Amino acid sequence: MLTLQSCFVAKDYERPEFEETPDLYRTDNLPTDSISMADVSWKDLFTDTYLNQYIEEGLENNIDIRMAIQQMAAAESYAKQGKAGYLPTIGVGATATHQELSKNSQFGSLFNGGIDQYELAANLSWEADIWGKIRSAKRASDANYLQSVAAHRAVKTMLVSSIATTYYQLLALDAQLKVTNESIATREKSVETIQALKDAGQVNQVAVDQSIAQFNNASALKIDIETAIFRTENTLNLLLGKSANTIERTELDSQTLETDMKVGVPSVLLRNRPDVMAAEYALRNAFELTNVAKSQFYPSLTLTASGGFQSLDLKDWISANSIFANVIGGLAQPLLNKRSIRTQHEVAIAQQEQALLNFEKSLLTAGNEVSNTLYKYDAEKRKIVFIENQVVALRKAEENSEILLNNGYANYLDLLTARATALNAELSVVDSKLQQLLNVVDLYEALGGGWK
Repeated sequence: MLTLQSCFVAKDYERPEFEETPDLYRTDNLPTDSISMADVSWKDLFTDTYLNQYIEEGLENNIDIRMAIQQMAAAESYAKQGKAGYLPTIGVGATATHQELSKNSQFGSLFNGGIDQYELAANLSWEADIWGKIRSAKRASDANYLQSVAAHRAVKTMLVSSIATTYYQLLALDAQLKVTNESIATREKSVETIQALKDAGQVNQVAVDQSIAQFNNASALKIDIETAIFRTENTLNLLLGKSANTIERTELDSQTLETDMKVGVPSVLLRNRPDVMAAEYALRNAFELTNVAKSQFYPSLTLTASGGFQSLDLKDWISANSIFANVIGGLAQPLLNKRSIRTQHEVAIAQQEQALLNFEKSLLTAGNEVSNTLYKYDAEKRKIVFIENQVVALRKAEENSEILLNNGYANYLDLLTARATALNAELSVVDSKLQQLLNVVDLYEALGGGWK
């Protein structure tokens, strides 16, 4: 037995190292600070009172969160079962048996053709964990439970990000609606002005028609934005796990995210990003199940015992003379079993390799998302300066075109073009502000923040 044990002992799990890890963020300025913004609680990251209230509500009522909790509860039950693997199996039973015997048989003549037997017995079975099979099975169930916990954290991370994203989109739509309403008021006044100029003979009917068309275009845009607001409110209500209702909120310009854009060293993704953690626990589970599959090649030592009361006569059933007991120690070695053990071992190895690849992929995916978000955040900061300058220049062009038109020095097409371009630029400013907020939220999610 000792010789066989030296051939196989269940191995201990060791986290694999990937060569790509140091280059996950694709930057020359590789961070050296182990602190990541993912360590910041969402309560400290988001400063909007309404938003914090909605996140709190969503974490309590969201359907996906509640489903993840039930999945975690199921995995916890399996983990408890794994811990009980070292314990023996005990059963108790009572039987009454009547057996008719042939009168011409050896025992039939002695017992007058029939035997009655009454038995009350307890049975015990226990397997010695020689090869670490039970220990590996317990570790596998523990890893499965921790994987469900990480999955629950992943749902929380995505939910916090989704609520914040939807809320900011709602604020951006409000800002776009405000810009559009101002543009409608301006264009309505412009129709009156162009009509007066037409009556004075300075422009023709085409100019009036073009102005009316611009007014109607902005009015149609307003309806589209209002529709988007209505749908976005419904989306946020769905995330909060409640029926559709009006969402109270602040304004886009009042939003600030007080945080340093610290990403931490790439290895922090292993302890912060829930989906990466879940992938590693899945690898640990597959590793331990491979140990279990390999242990099936070796003999198992089982101890069984039974004892109780046994009698041929009901009145003597429970008495000292009816007590019986037996103990059996058995060593079983599989020989020919239609290749099932080898197949199970080969499948376990393949599944472990698959889990390893999935773990590596999850880490690379996380690094790719962090890298993309960092670049987008920096690009948006540089981009908004030019867009704001564009809006200022276009508003001046619009004012000057209107003055020149009123004084007969410009063509009405110049004013219409400047006005349409200015509206689009102002809407782009709103979108750029939104993207800056969303980039912070995306980076927070990519780093694994939101579940703490």
